[in-house]
Amino acid sequence: MTSTPDTLTPLERQSVARTLRSPQLLFIEVLAGLVTSLALIPEALAFAVVAGVDPKVGLFTSVILAITIAITGGRPAMISGAAGSTALVIAPLVASHGMNYLVATVLLAGVLQILFAALGVAKLMRFIPRQVMVGFVNALAILIFSSQLPQLIGVPWLVYPMVAVGVVLVFGLPKLSSAIPAPLIVIIVLTLFAGLAGAQVPTVGDYGELPSSLPQLFFPDVPLTGETLQIIAPYALGITFVGLVESLMTAKLVDDITDTHSNKTRESWGLGIANLATGIFGGMGGCAMIGQTMINVNGARGRTRISTFFSGFFILVLSLVLGDIVAIIPMAALVAIMIFVSLTTFDWHSITPKTLRTMPRSETVVMLVTVALTVFTHNLALGVGAGILTAMALFARRVARFVTVDRQLSADGNSVTYRVDGELFFASSNDLYTLFDYTNDPAHVAIDMRNSHVWDASTVSALDGITTKYAKLGKTVHVVGLNSDSHQLHDRLTGTL
Repeated sequence: MTSTPDTLTPLERQSVARTLRSPQLLFIEVLAGLVTSLALIPEALAFAVVAGVDPKVGLFTSVILAITIAITGGRPAMISGAAGSTALVIAPLVASHGMNYLVATVLLAGVLQILFAALGVAKLMRFIPRQVMVGFVNALAILIFSSQLPQLIGVPWLVYPMVAVGVVLVFGLPKLSSAIPAPLIVIIVLTLFAGLAGAQVPTVGDYGELPSSLPQLFFPDVPLTGETLQIIAPYALGITFVGLVESLMTAKLVDDITDTHSNKTRESWGLGIANLATGIFGGMGGCAMIGQTMINVNGARGRTRISTFFSGFFILVLSLVLGDIVAIIPMAALVAIMIFVSLTTFDWHSITPKTLRTMPRSETVVMLVTVALTVFTHNLALGVGAGILTAMALFARRVARFVTVDRQLSADGNSVTYRVDGELFFASSNDLYTLFDYTNDPAHVAIDMRNSHVWDASTVSALDGITTKYAKLGKTVHVVGLNSDSHQLHDRLTGTL
């Protein structure tokens, strides 16, 4: 039986071996790689300009990253290349120290990403709340859309109807047929129109000269000293964290879209190897690219490593062999595709009135903080970090409210028992000290902890403070009912804080 996308499970669909046995599936993957490469080329050229390097460096970086990550990465169909976030990190270094220090920085970043993968940094993904993920996706959609605005300002009037036609086609064609990716048809139709009509509109070639030769090995000429390490280390750490955050978050997004799981640890060290490879060839480093990934997965229906590999392969072929043709592709076609990507990436359900009414306010705040900081700084790592910190603070505040203390005086009035309910940690235990009637309590006080749990040193310190205050009044305190973990922590820290 011939394998088709509709007859395979999501897991079977991303199998390279099965795809290679099916001409139909292989055709989809190759075309997906072609469409994605056409969207990668202007972005790579533009980000190279942002970083302050030769535009060719951006193209070769995307070629090497895509081909390498197709083999080493842990998320099939995800596209990596010369990313804008990486360009922003390295731009100051390029301006102050030049290309040699940039390449040394990229090599160090690759080593650090492999090291962090070995230390299990990918496992931290489980601590990212869903609303941070929603904020990440929405912020990306906004950034993708806003990044197209310069292509729509101060341009010939013909650009606007071309973009409008492109958007209609990219949304409408899949309803008629999905045999050929709609983005590819948009590129072909608008390129033919611009050529036949002699339209003077911005093209891919306006971003920079396409290369005419293969990339060469590049060995950075920098002194191997502590001073060099001090110069490049901060930038290498920036590339490391931004790259890992963007790649792992994008991988999680593709997991959700394709209903499959990825290997986040493999993606982490695979990205490190890919960046090492780009550095060896004088590249600028990079990571996952959400826009191009969405074109590959949503627009072109790519599902395997084959589409990722061909996205890099076609950049090389198109640049070296068909550079003159690629250069005349109107930017209007790519803008239309990116608008489609932004509109389909945004989680519209998250902002519907019904969702906003039913969602706890704290959850909405987390999403909005993630979106706002990401959009304001154009830094996904900062936005995600702020979202996580906000979620932690709001969670701690919410959990702290569930701690209760019930005072029970004995029948003879000679002792009192305080029953503590809830999870005790730095946020909830700070107020614990104020919930006892020190002056009016009898000489014997028991603090019953059987319905609570001691999580940190702050709680032990609070209990010590309570005991000390009672002792100053000549009263004795017994902490009882601690579970085994709480008992061990309390015994280890009490009296030392």
